[in-house]
Amino acid sequence: MNIGLPEVLLILLLILLLFGAKKLPELARGMGEALKEFRRAQKDERGDDQDEGLKHGEGREKKE
Repeated sequence: MNIGLPEVLLILLLILLLFGAKKLPELARGMGEALKEFRRAQKDERGDDQDEGLKHGEGREKKE
């Protein structure tokens, strides 16, 4: 199930009608900051998992 250009345009039109043109920049800014925070938390979590795995000897290849 793919979302095409007509569907994206319809969604954008609905957002414009719901929030109004004046509110859109604030909404976009908030969404951008939320996405940035989500990515930062995701990156931190991946780093913690990798560090934890190395502490327990996981992820290392044994040379025989």
